[in-house]
Amino acid sequence: MRLAGAAALACGLLASPGGAFYLPGIAPHDYRSGEAVEVQVNSLTPTLNAENRLESVLSFGFYDERFHFCRPEGGPKAVHESLGSILFGDRIYSSALSVRMLQDSSCQVLCKQTIPGRDAAFINDKIMKGYNYNWLIDGLPAATVKVDDRTQQQFYSVGFELGSDVAGQLVPHFNNHYDITIQYHTLDSVHHRVVGVVVTPASKNTAAPSDPLGAVACDATEPMNLHVDRNNTVVFTYSVKWQKSDKSWATRWDNYLHAMDPRIHWFSLINSMVIVVFLSAMLGLILMRTLRKDIARYNSDDAEDLQEDFGWKLVHGDVFRTPQHYELLAVILGSGYQLFWMVFTTLGIALLGFLSPSSRGSLATVMLLLFVAYGFSAGFNSAHLYHSFGGLSLKRIIVMTVLFVPGICWVLLMAVNLCLAAVHSSAAAPVGTLLGVMALWFLVSIPLTICGAYFGFRRKTIDAPVRVNQIPRQIPEQPWYLRPLPSALMGGVLTFGAIFIELYFIMNSIWFHKVYYVFGFLFMVFAILVVTTAEVTVLLTYFHLCAEDYNWHWRSVYTAGASAFYVFLYGILFYFTRLRLASYASLITYFGWMGLACFLFFILTGTIGFVASHVFVRKIYSAIKID
Repeated sequence: MRLAGAAALACGLLASPGGAFYLPGIAPHDYRSGEAVEVQVNSLTPTLNAENRLESVLSFGFYDERFHFCRPEGGPKAVHESLGSILFGDRIYSSALSVRMLQDSSCQVLCKQTIPGRDAAFINDKIMKGYNYNWLIDGLPAATVKVDDRTQQQFYSVGFELGSDVAGQLVPHFNNHYDITIQYHTLDSVHHRVVGVVVTPASKNTAAPSDPLGAVACDATEPMNLHVDRNNTVVFTYSVKWQKSDKSWATRWDNYLHAMDPRIHWFSLINSMVIVVFLSAMLGLILMRTLRKDIARYNSDDAEDLQEDFGWKLVHGDVFRTPQHYELLAVILGSGYQLFWMVFTTLGIALLGFLSPSSRGSLATVMLLLFVAYGFSAGFNSAHLYHSFGGLSLKRIIVMTVLFVPGICWVLLMAVNLCLAAVHSSAAAPVGTLLGVMALWFLVSIPLTICGAYFGFRRKTIDAPVRVNQIPRQIPEQPWYLRPLPSALMGGVLTFGAIFIELYFIMNSIWFHKVYYVFGFLFMVFAILVVTTAEVTVLLTYFHLCAEDYNWHWRSVYTAGASAFYVFLYGILFYFTRLRLASYASLITYFGWMGLACFLFFILTGTIGFVASHVFVRKIYSAIKID
């Protein structure tokens, strides 16, 4: 399921978008020797299993009673989180682990727990589905060291295994011992900073001491198996080792931000640019040769050039006719403007490095707040277009703008959230968070939308450059490739071809809980998406007008928005190739979020296509003389 004086910095990021530069989201903490370093725990999340597939998309709270993990004295305390962090399933709490700067410890007992057979079955199921622990030490995720198969370079993979499903074993091994290696950087003889956290889990059937606080030996070789037919006694233990590092605090995220193969991103950009160049060449050929000749002939006063009109000039009296269901069209376009400015601003902020990975959920928070703030743009553009189409009811367009896109998003969000709550997943947003989102909607977004609609309705309407005939012209039979469905599918596949490679990395980061940070690539792909969508839609609009089909308003929206259909098809392909979701809750969650993303993508790209076609149509019909 992740959004100006530094222009030189932005240019540098665009030139080398694979870099790991970021502006830290938190201030560094300088520790003295012996000072307590807080260890926090987050929800357990699924990752790839032994078959390199994801079997679940549900996360579960660390202190879910079915896990029976050790609790700190006085109970766990919730850590303050951002709105985006909560909505995307983070549930961070204090832990029972005691860690002090530069103080190694060996085989420390956390607690002894009895896990009944029913809960053992639950834990074993999560082990076989590849669930990971997620801990935080000084804001850094506890990681596992892995090696890139291509470059043989070591990198940090966020999280570590709940257990291991060993081939040939009927019962999986449960990891109840944790070897924690913390890397630190020394500023001076007194102050130190945490710059890396690696946890190596182990499964050890450690004998429980008779005294709850007694010492135990962590050198057990027998693994810890949880049996479903009886109660299981589990002793949780850990060791801490401090390791000096030359790595500075400012670059401590570098090992986490590992690009598996940056060449794939460059291939994606080159592929997208080839499509843009091809479309630009076609569009240039039409504009510079065909259209110029048409306009010159239509405007010619020479008797030799006078001939019967044909092609796109024939429909000049109908091309600016008010489209059917123009209220809904105006609402979709207004919301498209809102989404465009939200995405553009979010990527601009990310390019400048303000969305640090150390600020959990900052990307989602910024996107949500910007969407709310740009409610003014939605109201302004919806009302302005509605009034330009001849609409007279300001209240009607306000209600439709307020309810259509936000209402559909809210219904899908609630459906997914109820499904997550039914299976007790920690990804289910709390009632307080949902009320907070509703408060943003009612107290900020709706007033801004109303204010924008008021000013948009009062703005001068967009007048047609030519007179509209009273009687609509009959549209001739269209060739099969210019009919609505084939033409939309052709236009959508070209737009999708410009983004599908980068889409793979985005979906990987969302569903496999990886850190996405190559915003330089993403910004360029977004720019290419805008240009490609505009050019494809203008080309098809011109072809339709030449075939004397003047219904370009809605046609431009669903031709450009058809790429969302291919994105959803790609989501289905991704499901069959990378996922193997066994539960209905996981299926509903996955396809619910995919449906929401594709709906918003349709609104965004459809608006880009309409605006490009609108500018194109006005330009060409303003350039000819109409008798």
